[in-house]
Amino acid sequence: MTKSYIIGITGGSGSGKTTLISELSKTFNKEQICIISQDDYYRPREEQQTDDQGVQNFDLPYSIDDEAFAADVQKLLDGEVVSREEYVFNNAEATPSMRVFRPAPIIIVEGIFIFHFEAIKKLIDLKVFVHASDHLKIIRRIRRDREERNYPLEDVLYRYEHHVQPTYEQYIAPYLSEVDLIVNNNEGFDAALGVLVGFLHNRLA
Repeated sequence: MTKSYIIGITGGSGSGKTTLISELSKTFNKEQICIISQDDYYRPREEQQTDDQGVQNFDLPYSIDDEAFAADVQKLLDGEVVSREEYVFNNAEATPSMRVFRPAPIIIVEGIFIFHFEAIKKLIDLKVFVHASDHLKIIRRIRRDREERNYPLEDVLYRYEHHVQPTYEQYIAPYLSEVDLIVNNNEGFDAALGVLVGFLHNRLA
């Protein structure tokens, strides 16, 4: 069995990672590509650390069970099927489903800490960074957290200022100089998407 080719996609919150991956997934079938996200590996709420104001900080590396995440990526590489309960971002109105990840020739690993976690980083063959300006990222974050996750605006703004942006500067932005491809997503990423799609089709061929 030929080893799967792993693409790691990271970027700041609101940069457009999820949208890019969604567009990629439309181009390939489930036998060709598997997408596994760090988001489904958040530790339980009661294990999350709090800041000096007593607010839980979900934007620290510790927030993620990186050992379980790395182990499941390795299982996919070994040809095993992986099951994981969906993380619904503490949205009481959402019902989590059971996600099933199946081995495929192309595996996309997504998340803000995938290059920070060495056990995951060393498995990645192509490193992709989705980049956008700060003002666009915060607008997108507000829209997403209000509409999809039912978070109050004050909570979104507090977390962005005190958790999200400091995390980006410390744990995400430093890897800009190490990645293989930077996708600028201020006004769209159609050209970069075309490059990725063409590259992956060549890999599959």
